[in-house]
Amino acid sequence: MFKITTIDLSLYIVLKLYREKIPKQPIKIGMIFVSQKFMKKLLLLSLLISKSVLFGQTVLASFPLDLKKTTEENQVLNVENTQTHDVFVFAATTENVTILKYNSALFLNEQFTFPKTNLENRSLVGYSFGEDGNPNLYWALEDFKNIIIVKYYLETKTQKMLQFSFPFSTHDILNFFQENNAFYILSKERNVQALTLYTFKNGTAEEKVFDFSTYKFQNKNTQFVTFNRIVDEDPIEKIDVKEFVPLDKSSKKSKAYLFGDHLILTFDYNPKKTQVFDLDIEKHTISEKSFIQPGIDNANKSNSFLNDNKLYQISLNKYGFAIDVKDFNSGSTLKEIKVLKNDTIKFKNSPLFVQTDGRKPSELRKTSQFLSQLYFLNVGLSAFKNQRNTLLTIGGSPKEEDYSSFYYNGDFPQIDHARTVYFESILNNNLEFIQEPQLPLAIDNIYYFLSTQKRIAFQNIFKFKDYSILGYYDNATKQYVMRKFTDGFMEPEITNPIINKAIFSRDFPLEKP
Repeated sequence: MFKITTIDLSLYIVLKLYREKIPKQPIKIGMIFVSQKFMKKLLLLSLLISKSVLFGQTVLASFPLDLKKTTEENQVLNVENTQTHDVFVFAATTENVTILKYNSALFLNEQFTFPKTNLENRSLVGYSFGEDGNPNLYWALEDFKNIIIVKYYLETKTQKMLQFSFPFSTHDILNFFQENNAFYILSKERNVQALTLYTFKNGTAEEKVFDFSTYKFQNKNTQFVTFNRIVDEDPIEKIDVKEFVPLDKSSKKSKAYLFGDHLILTFDYNPKKTQVFDLDIEKHTISEKSFIQPGIDNANKSNSFLNDNKLYQISLNKYGFAIDVKDFNSGSTLKEIKVLKNDTIKFKNSPLFVQTDGRKPSELRKTSQFLSQLYFLNVGLSAFKNQRNTLLTIGGSPKEEDYSSFYYNGDFPQIDHARTVYFESILNNNLEFIQEPQLPLAIDNIYYFLSTQKRIAFQNIFKFKDYSILGYYDNATKQYVMRKFTDGFMEPEITNPIINKAIFSRDFPLEKP
């Protein structure tokens, strides 16, 4: 066991700001924006003074792969077959598709190269695995009007193509994603109050239509509105609860969670309640229930987040906010918190931060200051459960139009600046708030590592066993590399011995390869 020093914690704070990167723009890290120049200086300073932390963790596998040009025409997917726990790399160029198959111990079992024929002007948008363990890749036109599904039979080194035509004349695609070894497309019918879920697996496409026409939707003014209007005004955001979810996603008012054969939809368009629909994909049924938002007078903003069978809710007015934790199955309230503008937030585990554009973040000293900023943002909260605790992030992210909105006043443009505020808390398994140093997550370590590399491209990040894998193409060595990352700091004696210490003196590249 090693001791966490003050320097270690200062580096952790920097990493907390580095959780989510947006290339060639002010970097969005977790819930705030940090300029590239400021971030580079902080990271370099912390690395120069710290002797106890290195983040480029163990290389699991590497394979020579000449992609020639790392252009947008090339694509790489690095994924796990969640049934067999084999790991695959799909590398597509303009001429070929290379498939690397690793076993669960990350030893390369097989390598295949297939010609990329009849796939012109198409992008690789997803994957799935059949019951035989063979992969299916999904190649779509830019408008998604047509998808070609290619089944690769690795034993015989053959392939089979199928076509799927999306009914674009009557439907709009809301989202597409992979889970449970299947590929999903969620769409909305324009003239019917319904969602259509397409499930692609085992070489078939299954269509399930879920009719919402009989359900009532009532906004904050008690006016009845249609389901399509709800979805049009607040598009559905797919949430992956196995990963840390940044506040800009968790603050969306319409969210979807996939748990086995159940697609859970949560809607927070009405500040008085969270409206929930459970879409049973197998039985093709819908069930509805509502959760009353936390009690605070005249609340005009609210949101929720579903994690570990608990619904976390927040409601807000100008003078305070309230948070409830409810059991998702029974609806019973497990924890209640209420904070007014003159109160001290005793359960926070971080300062109250405010960030404007890409400038240096500053600390807000008073709860009233925090509330005055939060009131004009999209309020939200995010919960992430690790092996020990649940990490909460509470705050607000800019409305989408705030990112780039500007108007003219005479001859000079006036800019509406994007502003974000947040703080963090930690709940133990008994739902008690605790105060302790929060170590960096694996995703923090991954994004720090990426910031130190100038010559890598086609990054993929996925959970595997009890750690995370970063897969990437190294332009310098012409290899595809998979690297292991875990939560927490690394002890010096167990850090990867092949790390080149010279990277600590380089300028940190933050552009998209």
